Amino acid sequence: MGKSEENYNAIDWWKKVVFENYANFNGRARRKEYWNFQLINIVSILIIVVIGISLSGNSDDVPLVFYLFGIIFLGIIIPSIAVTVRRLHDIGKSGWFYLISFVPYVGGLIMLYFTVLDSEQGSNQYGSNPKEFGNDDEINEIGVTQE
Repeated sequence: MGKSEENYNAIDWWKKVVFENYANFNGRARRKEYWNFQLINIVSILIIVVIGISLSGNSDDVPLVFYLFGIIFLGIIIPSIAVTVRRLHDIGKSGWFYLISFVPYVGGLIMLYFTVLDSEQGSNQYGSNPKEFGNDDEINEIGVTQE
C-alpha cells in the first residue's frame, strides 16, 4: 500500500500527476497537487537550463539547451493542461476556462488567481472535495486499475 496523501512530498505529487493522471481531465485537483507539480516542473527546467548552459562552452552548443527544454516541454504539456483543468474543476469552473490563459496581458493573471483560490466546499459537478474528511481513500485510488 502506498503513502497516504498527508505524507506526500512534492515529488510524490508530481509522480501522481504525470504517471497516474497523465491525461486525466476529469475530477478535481487541490492546490497542493497543482502547485507541487508546477514547482517540480520549474525546478527541473531551471536545472536543465543551467546544466545545458554550463556544458555548452561556446555559442554553437546553445541550441542543445533548447532541445532539452523542448523535450521536457513535450513530455509535460498534457499532464500540465490536465492538472490545470482539474484545478479549475476544484473551484467549480469548467475546464474551458483554461483558454483564458491565452488572452494577452491579463489571461495569465486571471489563471493565477483561479489556481490560488481555495476548493469549492462540498461536492460539485466534477466530484467530491478532495480535502474533505474521509475522502483519502478516493484520492489514493486515483490511477489504480481495478481488476
